[in-house]
Amino acid sequence: MTKQELPKWFDGTLYTEGDVVENPFTGYKYPLNAMELSMYDFIMGCQMLAEAQGGLMNPSTAAIQTQMSLALSWFRKHNAPAYMVLLD
Repeated sequence: MTKQELPKWFDGTLYTEGDVVENPFTGYKYPLNAMELSMYDFIMGCQMLAEAQGGLMNPSTAAIQTQMSLALSWFRKHNAPAYMVLLD
């Protein structure tokens, strides 16, 4: 695992504590630290926002898709096991 720092482009909420997150499709749970939880919620927010604006395949959500892709890459790099359980 690499040293965690949130990237400069991250403009979500930075939590001070982590929590256990459950995959809504599988029911599997994984504990996340504060930074990971912040990024996880950012990813979920991007997904909800894109869906509300026409979906992830809609060209009008390209900026949101870019942010989500960057966030997913960060998450995969910093906690691959949690990524596989919660986001893959």
